[in-house]
Amino acid sequence: MLKRVFQFAVVVLGVFMLTACSEDEPDLIVTSFTDELQAPIDYFEELHDVKVDLQIIPTENYVNTLRPALESGSGAPDVFTGEIVYLKDWIEQDYWENLSQAPYNVDEWRSDYMEYVWDLGINSSGEVRAVSWQTTPGGIYYRRSIANEVLGTDDPQAIGELFSTMEGLMEVGEQMKASNYRLFPDEGSISPYTNGANPQPWVNDNDELVITDERLAYFDYAKELRDMQYTALAPAWSPAWYASFTGPISYNVGWDELDEDEDPSDQTEVFAVSLPTWGLHSVLKEEAQETAGDWAVTNGPTPYFQGGTWIGMYKDSENKDLAFEFIKMLVNDQEFLTDWVMETGDVLSYYPVMEGVAAGYSDEFLGGQNHYDFFIERAEEIDASTVTRYDQQIDELFGNQVSAYVEGNLTREEAIDEFYSQVVNAYPQITVPD
Repeated sequence: MLKRVFQFAVVVLGVFMLTACSEDEPDLIVTSFTDELQAPIDYFEELHDVKVDLQIIPTENYVNTLRPALESGSGAPDVFTGEIVYLKDWIEQDYWENLSQAPYNVDEWRSDYMEYVWDLGINSSGEVRAVSWQTTPGGIYYRRSIANEVLGTDDPQAIGELFSTMEGLMEVGEQMKASNYRLFPDEGSISPYTNGANPQPWVNDNDELVITDERLAYFDYAKELRDMQYTALAPAWSPAWYASFTGPISYNVGWDELDEDEDPSDQTEVFAVSLPTWGLHSVLKEEAQETAGDWAVTNGPTPYFQGGTWIGMYKDSENKDLAFEFIKMLVNDQEFLTDWVMETGDVLSYYPVMEGVAAGYSDEFLGGQNHYDFFIERAEEIDASTVTRYDQQIDELFGNQVSAYVEGNLTREEAIDEFYSQVVNAYPQITVPD
């Protein structure tokens, strides 16, 4: 049934506009920042003979639009989602219902979920305020044909051993360059690994900025990638970045559109790219059909995750029974989630489904590799204690200053000092190193 609902949902566009045209009042209101919940909602409506209104607020407006409603209660939805970017803040606010208490008692589910995903929905009082059906660890996707040509193997485990340290990445970069390939599209591909072997939160319990030698080494590794020309200088999400998944691209084209008439001798080809789980289906399978079957995924120097969606019910909802039924279906219904993962390719945080799906799985796009097994292992290495509510903005500030140094606009010391200044400007309560 779910497959039919998923197919039907493709033609259902502008959900909130359609429901606005109906004279029927919804039994449940769900607010999110994407339309990924529409197919589950369609299924839920058929299952319970109810009407659910999905209200979509664009990501860039989500917090500023939804927070006033949650704080005042005026126009608040029954169920709403949250991204990792503001999750740590929102679980401490009085927005989401405490799902640890009766009659929900979701603590009984805990052993069935990946630890870091479950823990991120728990507030400082030990209450589960939000849960998630997905896990989003990352890895390095690489081209098998290039690996065989340059490294003599395309085996994910063997390549992972080469990638297990930053120094190993640089050695592969040198080998790739010697064969007119580039290790990564751009220097940002190593940013997920900047915590190195010493992962720490950006801000500790004393509101102090935590700066480790491993973190600062990002300046040096990024500079080495640039100076040694181990990347194609194709910024993430640029036309050249997308084009690098399918064949040769111009070196250092930046954000410009690609010139199809360029001399092939002036081009290079990219070996690998760092992406989280959702990058396989949302990026590579969408943009790299020409190289389908030539890909594999393996580990980088350290585990990481990027993104993720958590969901909970509004604390003052008048439809809590129905709201919880929807949440339970989305994150704890084995039949639904099995269909969901087969339709979407999502990597789930729910072991009872993932262990069954992963058994003997083979993905043709990845040359037959079982990426579910790989990502389950990666997810189990993630430590949720390093996540803070400051991460996205501080990561961005830090990355900007690394870029300023790599581009030669600032010295290393000037870039670090500017980073400290920007952190204090954004968060005056945070103490930075002298």
